[in-house]
Amino acid sequence: MNNRLIWKLSFRYLLGRGSANATPVLSRISMGAVAVSSAAMIIIFSVFNGLETLVKDTYKVFYPDIKISAARGKFFAIDSNVITEIRHLDGVQIVTPVAEDKVFAVNNDQQNIITLKGIENDYIRLTGLKQYLTSGSADSVSAIGTYSAIAGRHIMNELGADMNTLSRLVLNYVNPENKNPAADPLNAIVTLKLYPAGEFEVSDEFDGKYVLAPLILVQQLFHQPGKCSSLEIKTAQEDVTVLQKKIQQLLGSSYRVESRFEQNKSLYMVESGEKWAVFAILVLVLFIATFNMTGALSMLVLQKRKDIAILRAMGAQGSAIRSVFLLEGILWSLTGGLIGILLGCGICLAQLKWKIIKMGSSFLVDAFPVQIQLRDILLDLGTILIVGLIVSWYPAIRATRAVDPSLKST
Repeated sequence: MNNRLIWKLSFRYLLGRGSANATPVLSRISMGAVAVSSAAMIIIFSVFNGLETLVKDTYKVFYPDIKISAARGKFFAIDSNVITEIRHLDGVQIVTPVAEDKVFAVNNDQQNIITLKGIENDYIRLTGLKQYLTSGSADSVSAIGTYSAIAGRHIMNELGADMNTLSRLVLNYVNPENKNPAADPLNAIVTLKLYPAGEFEVSDEFDGKYVLAPLILVQQLFHQPGKCSSLEIKTAQEDVTVLQKKIQQLLGSSYRVESRFEQNKSLYMVESGEKWAVFAILVLVLFIATFNMTGALSMLVLQKRKDIAILRAMGAQGSAIRSVFLLEGILWSLTGGLIGILLGCGICLAQLKWKIIKMGSSFLVDAFPVQIQLRDILLDLGTILIVGLIVSWYPAIRATRAVDPSLKST
């Protein structure tokens, strides 16, 4: 029995020609169940991809491609020649120093603990912060000699600060040079007064945390002239592993060189874990949905016992008979899977174009973001084929035993 005949029989059974019983109906129901599961997998994966991309784009503002910090201590001074060497490494686009620490912010009667970040002009280009500004200008803050700051929207609201009034952000920091604050309370705190020059809106996490100000003023407030808490690097490539190793070798063990993933491992691990947990649930649902296929194939075996006997008389081996019904199950799964993939992709494309499902005004985007990826389609298709092969195995074995009665006792 050649492969051509096996394929021809499988396609004949797939179309249900000459059948007047419930088997074709059950097969269509099985395909429909597979199609629904397949479409759900594509849609959910695409939503996860869209949310992951949205989060990554948002986190780029305050989590650079590569971050260099001291292995011990908070602030450090790094030789300008070393910074120049880093700038000349292949793949490095921008290197900028940053001084960051928590301060106590006051405006009139409002107060809050925030993170003050001293920046230079390159920081604006490194992060793409301008696209998140809702008012004001970022350039005025990064310019030298300007006593101004830009802050997140939540901080501005909590402190009652306003760009259109004479609001001042009074930033208080513990004086590191005062070793005995109780003996000299007047010098226990150092203060920096800045005018709000801009407001940004990135996400709740950042809008209620960061205030950005000129680096030189922040260094003076922290009593760390010429020092920084980190060097932030923008790269030209997505995979920074090789570049990260080169920088680590250049700086030695006194510094930590971290990728964006390493700066926020918990977030990316949770995102990845959620996606694969949902995948496992969907595979379980797919197995349940394809149980109908086992019953439908078993009925098909009973219905086609006469065909099996004819094939046996023509000299077909048991393995060939088994292949017919295995291929039949795979074709059922593949048909349902392809329909589901087309349906899922169609729904995702409709969401991209017409923004059908909204997220609400409190989110960064109006509608649920979706992103279709080829690897998800291939994963979906491969999973469906494997599941189809598994659920088809028992009916295919029954077909073989129907041919050779001696196998029933084994």
